[in-house]
Amino acid sequence: MEKDLALQKFNAGYNCAQSVLFQCSKSIGMDSNTAVKIATGFGSGMGRMQEVCGAVTGGILAINYKFGRNENQEKAVQERAYGLIRQLMTEFRKENGSCICRELLKTDLNTEEGRKKMKEGKLNAICQKCVCSAGRIMEKILSENS
Repeated sequence: MEKDLALQKFNAGYNCAQSVLFQCSKSIGMDSNTAVKIATGFGSGMGRMQEVCGAVTGGILAINYKFGRNENQEKAVQERAYGLIRQLMTEFRKENGSCICRELLKTDLNTEEGRKKMKEGKLNAICQKCVCSAGRIMEKILSENS
């Protein structure tokens, strides 16, 4: 997995979820265009609802794609995926203080003021840190569970 690829994608205009899933795509065997497309609505905490941080959600999508339960598989496969998702979220929370977008940004993106701050790049440092953090944690999870 290319280090800091998620940050490069984020800085190129992709959302946080797209950026993290894009970084993971090669390692999990997913086409990069598919990664960008399926992660589209998860940015800014799911459609700008500021729920679970999109960087975390991008990682969850990668875990699901690589380790998720297929039809007719034992429930243990699902439990393993749950464990990896808990690991991602626990480590992310430890590094960033929360997994919730609105708590991380301390700004309401659904207000004119919040959108202005985002457009002007005033929140970029927070989002960049989250994208790097999730990308790094996912790199570790994927390398330890190949």
